[in-house]
Amino acid sequence: MSNPITTVNLAFTGASGAQYGLRLLECLLAAGCRVHLMVSRAAQVVIATETDFKLPGAPKAMAAALTEHFQAQPQQLLVFGREDWFAPPASGSGEPAPLVVCPCSTGTLSALATGASNNLIERAGDVALKERRPLILVPREAPYSELHLENMLKLTRMGATIIPASPGFYHQPQSVADLVDFIVARLLDHLGIDQTLMPKWGESRVAQKLAR
Repeated sequence: MSNPITTVNLAFTGASGAQYGLRLLECLLAAGCRVHLMVSRAAQVVIATETDFKLPGAPKAMAAALTEHFQAQPQQLLVFGREDWFAPPASGSGEPAPLVVCPCSTGTLSALATGASNNLIERAGDVALKERRPLILVPREAPYSELHLENMLKLTRMGATIIPASPGFYHQPQSVADLVDFIVARLLDHLGIDQTLMPKWGESRVAQKLAR
């Protein structure tokens, strides 16, 4: 079944786990989604530290580099700067797209939990909450402090979905990429986007019953 063309707002922040965000971006583009991408300065440092990919600083150059890297369609990926207040994610009257912050730093968790809007990523999260749009946050920290847990609980009560970057092992992963795909598959499932990275739980059991 093919996916309808849809728009997803995606933010990379400064938590470890750049591979999760980049893999999610790759899958969204492959699924035909338009992606509005926001990248914090800290996220650029993390990406350069954890991967071989070096992102240019300017939004236009960043969009061009990522479009070429993931072989996306022209204008399928748009990158917005940290203070681009005219970007669609900055207003409730913009396109009603879900927002995924992957990875989500604990600083971003705090900002979203307290309503700070000091940059476009924080404003986009504030808009998603006030408009009751899907907001998925992917924190990657260990251990979580009481404050981190309180912020996650507060955001969950506001309507956000917290999906920690804590992959399972029941699919018997053979590589780091398999662990990354476990989380990305869950994100795609929550966005309602078809994925073949991971089978849905129980599918094999259903197939066995139908084959009898």
